[in-house]
Parts: sequence; structure tokens; C-alpha cells
Amino acid sequence: MSKPDSPRAGLRQWKQVVSKSFPPGYCVGSALLLVMAVVLPQAATQANDGAKRFHEARLVLQAGLSGADSGIPQDLLDRADCVGVFPNVLKVAVLIGGQYGKGVVTCRSADQPWSSPSNFRIEGGNVGLQLGGSSTDLVLLFIGSRSADRLLRTKFTLGVDAAAAAGPAGRSAAGKTDALFGAEIVSYSRSRGLFAGISLEGATLRPAHRENRQIYGYEPTARALFAGEVAPPGEAHAFLEYLRERSPRKRSEDSEVAEAAGPAIESAR
Repeated sequence: MSKPDSPRAGLRQWKQVVSKSFPPGYCVGSALLLVMAVVLPQAATQANDGAKRFHEARLVLQAGLSGADSGIPQDLLDRADCVGVFPNVLKVAVLIGGQYGKGVVTCRSADQPWSSPSNFRIEGGNVGLQLGGSSTDLVLLFIGSRSADRLLRTKFTLGVDAAAAAGPAGRSAAGKTDALFGAEIVSYSRSRGLFAGISLEGATLRPAHRENRQIYGYEPTARALFAGEVAPPGEAHAFLEYLRERSPRKRSEDSEVAEAAGPAIESAR
């Protein structure tokens, strides 16, 4: 096709090409078939990605909570207001360490179980050689209502907007959780099958809007998701069920004080 002399002439030429390529009455149908051939496989792939992310998040959490000598302490999970799991976070270190990955975050309150998850992205942050290998799994525990409020922002930085700390791991961690006083976010990584606390200072967290649209069919706000106003997608059921089994109710400071005082009260009787 020769170069048109004007936009109007170019439009006429394109009409001629289309009319010659398709029989009359079939242009629209052929175009629709072409669009469906491109869009439907892409939509199926995106849906599979969402289901895979929830499946991998559950497996990461199971591995982190089942380790005796190197695992996430149960009492820290019981104190968490929110949990974020980021499977297969890529290490992108050339001269400066960093990472990029997607994961899911769910929250709860004293009168509400674990909520419908929201997809998040984690980016940047110098993690040095602690990760090892090309990818790692991350688990973030958000302790306290202030840490949960950070997730409602468009973006926040660990160690800057929210105090973050590497979490203690294993049985020996039971007496070390008090040392995390003041930390809003406690982070763990799994590399080569072992979980360990890791510092993620400088890393940013932000909602993954496109991924939320893919699994919910629209773009709910993080506030609506975490407040229990949105039903969880089917892909997330196994992930949420596991969390609800392992930590059905949030442990508050009042309940800890009551448990500690219980033996003393019984002995006084």
C-alpha cells in the first residue's frame, strides 16, 4: 500500500484493504474473533497467576510455621494484625541489593477473622547477601493497628514510614519476642528451605491494583478488603482457611496479661 497523501486518503486506503481481506458482512465477526483469540487466553493466564500466588503463599506459610528450629514463632503470628506473604521474590542485585515481587496481605481485628486478601508489590531495599540465590520467599507480620493503617496508603517504606525488624526464628525465639517492642513489621525470609529473620529496611510496599482487578473483577480498596466488606475470591479460600486454623483469634496485650496472671490467681486460692 502506497503512502497516503492525506489522513482522509489514508482512511480510504485502509477501508479498501479491509474490504478485500474479508467478505461483506464478515468484517465485524472476524474482528471479534480476533479480539477473543487474544484477550481470552490472556485473561485465563492472569486468573491462573492469581490462583498460583495464593497457592504458593499458603505453602510458604505452612513451611514457615512448621519449622521447629528455624521457623516463625506461633506467638508472633497470634499477635499479628496482618500477615503478608510474598513468594518467589526476585533478588535484583548488581551493585546495590534489592528485590521485586508480588504477594498477598490479609488483616483481622478482635471481632473479625482474617479478611479478603489484597495483592501488594514489594520493591527495592538493600538485603545484601542474606537472601542467597536468585529468589526467596518473604513473610511479613504486621503488629499493632498502626502497622495495619500503613497498608491503606498508596505506598510506604519499611524502616522509614514504619519501624521494621528482622524476626526471631525457631524454639529459641520464645524469649526474644519482647525485644521486638516498638517494631511494627517483623520480617522473615526463606532461602534454601530455611526461614530466618531478615531486615527489609528501605523496601517499599504498595497495592497491586491490576492484580486485585483480576481476582475481584473490579478494584476494591484495601480499606474495604481489610474491613471485611468484600467476599474473598475462591482462589483465596485454602490460604485463609489455613491461617484461621493456625491463628483463629488475635492475641491482645490484655489476654497476655490475663494468661500470665492466671497461675498466680489459682495459687492464691
